[in-house]
Amino acid sequence: MTKLTKTTLFKDPKPRAETVMDKTTRVVREILQEETKERDTRTMRLRKARLEREAGTPADAAPAEPKKATRKKSPTQTAG
Repeated sequence: MTKLTKTTLFKDPKPRAETVMDKTTRVVREILQEETKERDTRTMRLRKARLEREAGTPADAAPAEPKKATRKKSPTQTAG
């Protein structure tokens, strides 16, 4: 049996070089995390605005119906 010493018992792991695929995966994950954070921030802002808007309007009030525009006949159509 070999003699256990500090150098044989605790070997320093060699740092593994980052492959192109590892780098791509890391970058894609960072981009996706950033987009998710931005989307969540935007969603929370829009949700807050919607809730504030809904709180300001009465729930039982019906939205006003748009008035129908009536077309006026031109003088040439009525005369002819």
